Order: sequence, then C-alpha cells, then structure tokens
Amino acid sequence: MRLKFALLAAAAVILPPAVGLAQTPAPAAKPAAKEAATAVEGVVITSDSTAMRSSIDSRSYSVANDLSARTGSVADALRNVPSVSVDVQGNVSLRGDANVTILIDGKPSSQFTGEGKGDALSSMPADQIDRVEVMTNPSAAYRPDGSAGIINLITKKTQKPGVNGTVRFNVDTLGRHNGGISATRRAGKLTLTGDASYRRDTQDAAQVIDRATLDRASGGYLTSKQDAVVDNSGGMTSLRGAFDYDVDKNNRLSGELRLRRIAFDTDVDETYSALTAAGAPSRAYLRTTSGEMTRDNGAISADWRRQFKGGSDHVLTTHLEHEITDFTRDSQAFTRNTPGLDLYERIGMEVEQTRTNLKADYTRPMPDSVKLKTGFDFEVASNDYVNRGAEGPSASGLIPVPSRNNRYVFDQDVYAAYVTYERPFGDFSVQGGLRAEQVQIKVDDVTNRVTGDNQYFKVYPTLHMGYTLSQSQTLSANFSRRVQRPGAQDLHPYRVYIDPYNYRQGNPDLKPQITDSFELGWQMRKGQTYYLATAYFRDTKDSVTDVVSDLGGGAFLTSRANLGKSRSGGLELVANGRLTPKLTYNLSGNLFWNEIDAANLGFTGTRSGTAVAGRANLNWQATSKDFVQLNVFSSGKRLTPQGHREPFKMLNLGYRRKVNDKLSFVVTAQDALDWFQDVSVTDTPALRDRTRRSANVRSVFFGFSYAFGGGKPKAEQFDFNAGGPG
Repeated sequence: MRLKFALLAAAAVILPPAVGLAQTPAPAAKPAAKEAATAVEGVVITSDSTAMRSSIDSRSYSVANDLSARTGSVADALRNVPSVSVDVQGNVSLRGDANVTILIDGKPSSQFTGEGKGDALSSMPADQIDRVEVMTNPSAAYRPDGSAGIINLITKKTQKPGVNGTVRFNVDTLGRHNGGISATRRAGKLTLTGDASYRRDTQDAAQVIDRATLDRASGGYLTSKQDAVVDNSGGMTSLRGAFDYDVDKNNRLSGELRLRRIAFDTDVDETYSALTAAGAPSRAYLRTTSGEMTRDNGAISADWRRQFKGGSDHVLTTHLEHEITDFTRDSQAFTRNTPGLDLYERIGMEVEQTRTNLKADYTRPMPDSVKLKTGFDFEVASNDYVNRGAEGPSASGLIPVPSRNNRYVFDQDVYAAYVTYERPFGDFSVQGGLRAEQVQIKVDDVTNRVTGDNQYFKVYPTLHMGYTLSQSQTLSANFSRRVQRPGAQDLHPYRVYIDPYNYRQGNPDLKPQITDSFELGWQMRKGQTYYLATAYFRDTKDSVTDVVSDLGGGAFLTSRANLGKSRSGGLELVANGRLTPKLTYNLSGNLFWNEIDAANLGFTGTRSGTAVAGRANLNWQATSKDFVQLNVFSSGKRLTPQGHREPFKMLNLGYRRKVNDKLSFVVTAQDALDWFQDVSVTDTPALRDRTRRSANVRSVFFGFSYAFGGGKPKAEQFDFNAGGPG
C-alpha cells in the first residue's frame, strides 16, 4: 500500500517560536533575568535547565545530559526516566502498568499504537527529544486514555534568530549507525524548521519457551521446548518540515508535515521438540523463516493561535491533523517435521490506519488568579486489517488456507469536551476538572460477513490540589479517572496464526478498563537539589489481560479477557543532588504492591505480591570539557493472572568531550554487562510456561555533533503544557 495524504484546509495554532500547541507565548521582548521565575499551573519554578520540573499535574525530566540519548533511541532515553520501564521489545510501562499513552509535543500519534509501537520507540532517535513529561494523573484537559498515564515527548526547539542547526552522526562496533541534520531559519514574522535523520540497526535476538502441560490421562506432564534465534536488520528514515508565521502580535499560523518509515528484514531459525508423559520423543520440527516488515507513517497538521487582550494566558488554540499509517509484514517459512511431511508457508499481514483530529482549547484568566480552561477534542479513526496465509508441499505449490485469510475493519470515533477550573487560596491551590466523552465503535468482519457496533457515554473527573509549606517544600494530592479502551485487534475474534503451535485471538465481549487513581506527594527543592515522595493507589475494574490456554496437540492460544478487578499501590522516591562540586546524582525507587482478582476467569481467590524497582544516575564533570556518566536500572517483578514477569536490568556508561561551543564527541556503552533480558512465567495446575527473550542491545557507540549558525540565544521560556492538552 502506498502512503497517501489528503491536504487539509485548516488554520493553525499560534505557537511561540518552535514551541508546541497550547504553550503560552512569551511577553513582548525585554531583557530576561538569568533565572527568571515562570508561573506554571499555579506553581512557580525557575527557568534553568535543571533535571526535573514539576507542575500541579505533571513532572518533566530533562534528557539533555543523558549521553545514551545522544546515540540511542527514544526507548533508551525512557529507560533513565523515573517511573518508566522499557522491556526488550520496546514496550513501555509506568510504575509497572503497560497501559501508557505516548504523545509528541502533546499530540497523539498512530505510530505509538497497535502493531509496531515498540519498533517505533526503539527506532526513533532520542537526540530529537529535549524533555520527557510524565503525567501519572493528568488533568481533564488531557485524554483519559491509558490507565497508567501519559508520557509526553517534548522535542528540541531552537531559540536563536537567523539560520541555525545541528549535524550529528554515531556508529557502533556492530555496524549500527545513525545520524541526521536539523535546521531553523528565523527571519521577521516567519520561522522555518526542518530535520532529517536515518537510523540503521542490526539486532540478534533469541527466544526460548519451555512448556509443560498436564496430561489428564496419565497425570504426568507433556513437555516441549521451542528455541528461536532471530536476526533483524533494517532502518528508520524520518523527515519533518514546519513553519510558524506571525500574522500580527496576537495571531500566529503554523503547519507541519512529517514522514517516517521503518523497514526491517528478519531471519529466524527455530527448533521445536516435545516429549510424552513418559519422556519419549513425540514430535519435533526445524523451521526457518525469512520476512520483511515496513511501517510508513505520515501526518499533516495546521494550527491557529489567538491571544486576546488581558494577558498572555488568555488564549484560544485550534489544531487540525490528518495521519495515515501503513503497516505490512510478509514472511516465508519452511518446516521439516518429525514425524510428518515437510511444509512450506507464506504468511502476510497488512494494516492501514487513518486518523483525523480536530481540537480547540480556550484558556481564560479571571480575577483572584483564577484560571478557566475548556475545549473540545474530536477524533475519527479507521483501521483496516488483512491477514493472508497459504501452505503447501513446495514453494511453488502453496494453497491458501481459509482460516488464515481474513479482512477486518474497525472504526472508532471519540467526541470529547472538557473544563478545568483552577483557583488559589493563599498557600493552597486547587484544580478541578471534568471530561465528557461519547464513543462510537463499528466492527466489520468482512470475510465472515459479521458486523457489530457499540456506543457509550462516560465522564472522567479529575482533582488536583497543592499546598506550599515553605519556599522549598510543597504538598500535593490528586485524583483522576482513566480508561483503557480495547484496541482493534483486542476485539477481533479471528484466530491469528503465529506458528504451528501458537495462535492469538481477540475477544468481542471485552469491556473498557476503568481505573480510579489516587496520589499524595511531597516535594522539597532548593536549587538543583530536590527530593520527591509519592504514595499512590489504583483501583481498577475490567482490566484487559492475556490468558494462555491449551488447544490440545501441543498448540496454545493466547486470548484477551477482562479481570474481575485489580488493585495496586506503592511509594515512589526520587532524589537529585550534588555530592561534590563536580559529581551529581539522581536516584529513584519504587516499592509497589498489586492484587489481582481473576475469579471470573476460573481462578480461585486473589493473587498479590510486592516488588522493588529503581535506577541510579551518576554524572561527573571531570573538567570543563570532559563529562562522564553512569546509569543503571532494574525493573520490578510484575504479577499476571497466570504467573509473573521477572525483573530486567541494564547498565549504561558514557563519556563526552567538548572541543568547543560547536563541536563535541561522545562515546557510550549500552548494556555494558549484558544483563538485558525479559522472562515471563505462567504457573497453573494445567500449564507451566517459561518464556525468555533476549537481544544484543549491548554495544559501544562513537559519535559527534556539530552546531552551525550564529546569533544570541533567547532566554528559555519553559511551559509544562508544551504541546497542549492531549
């Protein structure tokens, strides 16, 4: 399928120079103090470049000094952010919950949903990101999607007039390389920005599945082992162009066009063997697979921003965007069975996703420092899935298999409106919000001529409170209701063929997962030293989870189901400070507990467990030109209805040499001790499964960056709403 676009006639949000949707424009130009105070949602911060900044509903972490972000992917950068974990496959979780919504400058993107979302994060260059904003309890101004919360990737912006840019290139010891160029031209009322990058990646991965299923006839267990070695190679190309035009001092028009392509080739060598309950060989195969995957994503957007009289906070922003994603995957396999005949297969999948979003946000300051914010957010999305499958005794004699050929169309439209009201009462501030959403879903199994539709209306309240104990200490309390809607494939009952003994299937009866999230927080900050403590609790009903069942004959089915309910809670601690004039640290830890009630899935009683996760960063400014960094992290054990996922960990090292203000060199060692792997365990009376996945993310990168252009940088104007409500 070819990537196609429909040009949209739309006005564009008025943005400050190269700053995202709904950011408050800077006042009329005047000299700024070196660390001018900036008001953000009722909290006063200083506009320096410290590692963490907080607002009433979010925390933002700088990745400017994260050396792995200079040479790695966004997934690598996220591994060093408190509260965030990223597994071997690029899947992100917040405090152990994988239901996370990822935004870019406050805007959603189809590339971070569905098939290949992990590939997108693992392929997107991290040097395009300036800060990572974490919102575990976002206000009603943001979409409630993602029970864990929102991760907002805030891209780098220039603050210099004239023509400026950066050239960068990195290469590792295994043949990987990445590089790109970013440039900005600012003259008069017009600002043009653009960037282009390419990332080449090769990765050897392995998967080992050890299974034992209960043989009810003998009372013993039937064991099997599936061992696969995977060789991936490919690249990602990213192009973006944008403009900002100041019509007058109160109006700005903006537009953006972005294109991204991921293309990978994959070769898999796989062995499978199974034994009877008595330990005798029963069946085995050798299987080789070669395939290719491409994912094209493109979007065009237009924005308009209007600033009214009465202050820079009195603003109307509008945004219109159209996005198309094309995903294709084709593979050929040859299987030598013992006993049985040799078998040739061809498996394919195509997905076309379209998404159109129209939204507007209006912020109005009122007397007594009251702030009112309201808006609407309309999105229509369509997903068209095509599965293909054929097999035969020879590569030229393939015959389509009816059960492996299917077309499925899924449409979901969401119409939302919200309002938030924020008011201070001396040292105490409160922000209440309410978001109302009407959802319409239509499904069409074209192959089997089965259609269905569903629609529902829900409201999502939020409440955020803050209290200033002193100039350096604050308290906070907040609540939000979140939703995790089943995805298109989650609702499709079609049984997807993975390999001869593994299938995956959706469930049309799935309900949306609803989570009530509560948090209490304390923060102490003085200069670049800060300490955070957050106690949190989440009560969830109808959690969507994977369930593995035995189909017989050694085959297994992974399906989706709603849990009865689940609860989780914990205490998260973060500390950042300076040990010596040249040595700084950042530590974070999360002690958490979760409980699962899966009685409606046939399990008896509840299951619960506790775990600890954490990370540590050390930064040493050895000289004015030499910077050394060490970071290490470990995720916690995660409970599942049928078992658990074991912790994973990694150690990264880095060194940067600054030659001058324009040129610097970087060396990074990723996964220096080769620790990184992912293990999931199923342990039930009828099924015991241990799946281990690993990948050679271990590497040493050598790189440089060179800045060109001139001009005096403008004072930083930081706003946690960069990108605007999602």
